[in-house]
Amino acid sequence: MTPREIRDQHGEHRDIIGGGWLRLRKGRVTDDTEMSLALGRGLLDAGDIDARTIADAFSDWMHTKPVDIGHTVRRGISLYRRAGTTEVPENEYDAGNGACMRTLPIALFTLGAHPDAIDRANRIQAHVTHHNALADAGTFTVIRMVQTAMLGGSRHELEKLAETLVATHPSYRFDRKRTENPGGYIVETLRAVFQALFATAGFEAAMIDVVNRGGDADTTGAILGMIAGPLYGIASLPKRWLRTLDKPTLEACRAQAIELLTASPILAHHTDRAVHTSCPLGG
Repeated sequence: MTPREIRDQHGEHRDIIGGGWLRLRKGRVTDDTEMSLALGRGLLDAGDIDARTIADAFSDWMHTKPVDIGHTVRRGISLYRRAGTTEVPENEYDAGNGACMRTLPIALFTLGAHPDAIDRANRIQAHVTHHNALADAGTFTVIRMVQTAMLGGSRHELEKLAETLVATHPSYRFDRKRTENPGGYIVETLRAVFQALFATAGFEAAMIDVVNRGGDADTTGAILGMIAGPLYGIASLPKRWLRTLDKPTLEACRAQAIELLTASPILAHHTDRAVHTSCPLGG
């Protein structure tokens, strides 16, 4: 839906009500959250960033006949099934948001690792389905923002990370006209996410802002949620949203987040560091 269609039908969309073009039951999540959980399972099964285990996890997820799946994701998983290829060819037209929307487990699992190792982990998971330098850069920035927030970083520090991305990739500039109806192109997605995050002062306000922009709203919501969750803390998550979410999925997110963090370098080697955890949920 466009922002105008949302306003006409809902006024301001503030609650989880189900429906939409996928005709979801209230509280059902979409491919963003499901792929994130699949990626997390792959990381925990391997105990490492292993492309084949990740690809197997994605393939197993696609076997469940998900309610929604992006074309680029489907193509990458299908290639893996046919040829055992865990890295799709680089493609200038594959700058979609599909690898970014699911990247939260990488941020948790690599917390405290060297930036080069985090970047490598990002590319390994992303390139199973998406291989594009612009998308890699945007996704890596999101990971850094999540980790900075988890370590107590301020909104100003997150904005500096976004500005660093813009300095190297100007197409991500987010201080222009408000991005509405963002599609699957990662540049549109992150412009909307950055604008909503930095124009608001809380988790709920930021989420409502970004999803009411319409378009690929489950993905803008998922990415903003994974950043804003640790930024504002678990107490900021609206209880009415948590009560409405599918309970097995909610518990799976909580349990997996703890497992991933427990396996991360910072908790394995630096248990004296404060980590501001929450269970950011998307989709």
